[in-house]
Order: sequence, then C-alpha cells, then structure tokens
Amino acid sequence: MTTFAPSPATAGVTVVREPGKPAVLHTPAFGTMAEATAWLSDRRADIQAELHRSGAVLLRGLPVTDAATFAEARDALIAERAGYKEKATPRTDFGEGVFSSTDLPAAQPIRLHNENSYTLDFPGVLLFGCVTAPETGGATTVGDMRKALAALPEDLVDRFAEAGWLLVRNYADLAGMPWRKAFSSEEPAGAEAYCDAHAIGYEWLDEDTLRTRQRRSAIITHPVTGERVWFNHFAFWNARSLDEDVREVLTETFGEDGLPFQTLLGDGTTLTDAEVDAVNDAYQAVTVRETWQAGDLMLVDNILCAHGRESYTGDRKILVAMGEPVPLSACSPTTAPSTAPYGR
Repeated sequence: MTTFAPSPATAGVTVVREPGKPAVLHTPAFGTMAEATAWLSDRRADIQAELHRSGAVLLRGLPVTDAATFAEARDALIAERAGYKEKATPRTDFGEGVFSSTDLPAAQPIRLHNENSYTLDFPGVLLFGCVTAPETGGATTVGDMRKALAALPEDLVDRFAEAGWLLVRNYADLAGMPWRKAFSSEEPAGAEAYCDAHAIGYEWLDEDTLRTRQRRSAIITHPVTGERVWFNHFAFWNARSLDEDVREVLTETFGEDGLPFQTLLGDGTTLTDAEVDAVNDAYQAVTVRETWQAGDLMLVDNILCAHGRESYTGDRKILVAMGEPVPLSACSPTTAPSTAPYGR
C-alpha cells in the first residue's frame, strides 16, 4: 500500500496495490460532482505520476452516475481530447467525446490491445467509467506493456524491432467495419485521401469493399517516461487468436485473404502458431483485473498499458473517453510507417 503525501485539501488518500489488480485510489466521499472535480483537478499531478508508475489507476468513490458527470470528471483529468480514428468496433456516441467502451456481444471477451496502435497518432490516455456494473465478469482488464515486452522471447522481439508489424484490413458491409463508417466518409475519395495522408496502402475490390495495408512499429518508447513498450494489435487481430470454430467459418466464407483483419510480421512473413501463442502468453502473464463498482473511473496510459474486456452477464454500461493525443513520431518507433512490407 502506498500513501500520497497529504495536502490540506486531499489528506488521507491512498493508492492500494494488490497482486492481480490494477492500482486503486480510494477518494474521499463527495456531496456533489463539483466538489469531486475540484478535488480531481487539485490532485491531477499526483494522479498523473501514479499513472506513469503503474500504467493504470482505478479511482473509487466518485459520484459518477451518467455520461454528463463522467464528462465532468474527464475534463478535470484530461487536458486535451483525442479522436477515434480508423474505427474498428461499434460504439455508441453519447456526445462531448464520450462513447460506450464497445458494443460487442456480452459473451465475447476482448483481448488486450493498445487503442489505435495502428494510427499515426493515438490517445495517450484513456478514461473508463462505470455507470452500471455487470452481474458477473465484465472487468476492463489491463496489462503493463513494459512487462509484456520483457516477457517475450528475445529473438522474436528483435525481429519485430527490425521489421515492425503489418496490418491488412478488409472493409465490407458483411464482415468487419464498412469503410464509410471507419473513415467517416460517404465518398471513396474521402477514404482514399485519408489513406494517402496516413501511410496506408489501399485497393478497391469492388465499390463497397476496400482492402488496406499498413506497416507500423511494434515497439515504441514512452515520450515522458522513456521506457520501451510492446505497442501493437499484432496478436489481437491475428487469425490464430480467433476461436477455432470462428476462424473456420470466416475463412470458409471470405477466404484467407478476405478476413476482416489479418496481421503479419512487418516484412510480410506469416508467424507460426507457436510464435503467435508466445505473444498471447505474454499478454496473459501481465493481465490484471478489478471488478467494476458503480461510480468507478479507471485512467489508462494507452502507451504503457493495454486494455481488454471480460465476458459478462447482466446489464453493463462502461463509458470511455480518449485524450492527450500523441504522435507516433514522438515515440521513437523502431520501424518507419509504410504502405508496404519492410524491405520492399
């Protein structure tokens, strides 16, 4: 257990660290949200320091009850909002930069990933908030990507450091995300302009189906702490990570080249099942979780820490906001972004 040095306005605050759980900061009881946001603003530097130390910190005891009070807390903790680009999952937009964490089915767990790791700039910080806690499961899992990098086989790290990772996406109405929604454009020219400006190769398979290819660095350095981290969606979107029956159905329906997502080593090499499993094992080894309680907030440093979601039962309403955008160029990528595999 760690105790912050108290100030007259915030005496008695503790950050509790337990094995298998993220750091938890217990706040005082507040009568109004205005009191809570004033307290959060006063302690923002301390909370930021804890975020850089732990990668994620859960704040418990706040009067967050809906999207409006969540947005108030967001504005006290995050200086600059960040957008959601190259959309990959369905979300409900509650306005003012507040979204549902995801609208995927409750029975479907979500593997650890760093938000927008495939874009040229991404949120530096994520804020999750619990309005309605599920009956069972449903934790927003987190994992320290400094530790994940250290847990990976050295030879695999070296290969990714040199070549990066390659993401191939098929945008279609029947599988994955339609390109109009992903790129927020009704015209093909709008999607093409975005791809041209963001180092994404593309080809039209028909008027409604767009295939893209982008190479990104798999390892980056946090611009504030100076620590190297594993930062990508390689295992998250690799076909090997799908349940076997789901993979078979998707492959039979769309073919191996038509899957909504597929990933490779940045030089275009397909990794073995054992190598993909090694990456997923590293994620599993660093995963921690805490059961949501109504009113909880969780700040996640999106570079230091990946996040996911357990399957759950019952109603669950978790909100998310993104902020403190960071350009990839500020993170010392080991591989330059490109539209083609490394070395080609």
